[in-house]
Amino acid sequence: MEDLFTLGSLISLITLAVLEVVLGIDNVIFVSIILGRIPPERRLLARRLWMIFGITLRAGLLLALGWLVKHGEKPLFHVAELPFNLRNLIMFAGGLFLLYKAVKEIHHKLEEPAREAAPLSASAPFMALIGQIVLIDAVFSFDSIVTAIGLAKHVEIMIAAVVVAMVVMFFFAQGIGSFIEKHPTLKMLALSFLVLVGFMLFFEGLEPVHESHIPKGYAYFAMAFSFGVELLNMRVRRTVPTA
Repeated sequence: MEDLFTLGSLISLITLAVLEVVLGIDNVIFVSIILGRIPPERRLLARRLWMIFGITLRAGLLLALGWLVKHGEKPLFHVAELPFNLRNLIMFAGGLFLLYKAVKEIHHKLEEPAREAAPLSASAPFMALIGQIVLIDAVFSFDSIVTAIGLAKHVEIMIAAVVVAMVVMFFFAQGIGSFIEKHPTLKMLALSFLVLVGFMLFFEGLEPVHESHIPKGYAYFAMAFSFGVELLNMRVRRTVPTA
C-alpha cells in the first residue's frame, strides 16, 4: 500500500489523468451532440448519469483487466518452445489496438476531411438517448483503459486517474474542447503518446521472446519533455507577430 504514496505514483496519476482528459475529447464531443437532443431541463441529469456510468464502466474494466494481467502468469501455449500466458496476450493485443487506433486517428487528422456526426432524432426518448451515451462511452473507453494499464502499475492509481478525468470532463468539457480545438497540436501530441504506449504494450506482450521490458519512467520523461516543448511553442506563437 505504501507504494501508492510515492513521487512515482503521483507522477503516474497526473500523467495518466491529463492523457485521459485529452484523449477523451472526442468522447466529450460525441456525447455533447447527443446531450443537445435532450430537453434543457434534463441535461444536467443526463450529464450526471454519463459521469456515473462512465466511472463505473471504466473502473469495472480496469479491475477485470488488471486482475487478468496480474494473475495471468500460467502459460497457455508455446511458440517455438517459448511460453505465452494470458498477460502476454492482453498486452500484445492491447498494444496492437492502441497502435492501430492512434495511427488511424493521426491519418484522419492529416488526410481526411472532418467527420460529421450522424443526425439523431430530436424526439428520441430520454432513456434511449442515455443508452446511446453509455454505448458511445463504452466504445471510446477501451483505448483509455488499455492506456491506463500500459502506464500505471497499480489499479488504484488507474481508477483514481479515470475518476479525476471524468470529473474534469464533466465540469470543464466545453472549455477543454474549445482549448483543444484552438491548439490541435495538443491532440496530435496525445496521439503520439498513444503510439508510444501502444509500442510499450506490444513490446511487453513479446516478453517471452526478448526477456526484457521498457521502464515506464522513460515514457513519463518523454511525455513530460514533449509536453513542455509544446507549451514553449504555444507561448512563442502567442508572442511572435505574424507577417
